[in-house]
Amino acid sequence: MKESNNPLIALVDSNDTIIGYDEKMKVHREGTLHRAFSIFIFNNKKELMLQQRAWQKYHSPGLWTNTCCSHLLQHMTMDECIHDRLSFEMGFDCPMDFKLSFTYKAHFDNGLTEHETDHVYIGNWDGIPMVNPDEVAAYRCISIPDLMQEMNQHPENFTYWFKIIMERVEKDILF
Repeated sequence: MKESNNPLIALVDSNDTIIGYDEKMKVHREGTLHRAFSIFIFNNKKELMLQQRAWQKYHSPGLWTNTCCSHLLQHMTMDECIHDRLSFEMGFDCPMDFKLSFTYKAHFDNGLTEHETDHVYIGNWDGIPMVNPDEVAAYRCISIPDLMQEMNQHPENFTYWFKIIMERVEKDILF
């Protein structure tokens, strides 16, 4: 999938019901609640594959985050979108299971706002990804204990939504 520069993404209400679609950049300028997803891929050693967001991303450039994340696009189901986006960003696909969703709002230094109901999916895959350099600057695999230690020491190196999800590891034993 080659996403246009300003695709139409799903707007949702507080119950996560789709109520329409609007341009991605407009949604982020206005802070409109929309549907997103975050994908977590683990290898057989139970290490999480992280990606470093490309330096040219419209927000959170160069920060480490979960394996893949994006928004539900118009004319796609969540299942189509998660598999398509994982292939587009990381160069592979695998089975994934839905785990939870949560809503958050974060304001960024560039004036944009993420106000998302984020759906979290988890999968397992062993291999070397063929990352899209327009989306991903680097990748690495790390154990959850090592990741939690690194996040505690350097939280500024990680995306806002990723930190929220990882807080649930201890509370909900998400992974």
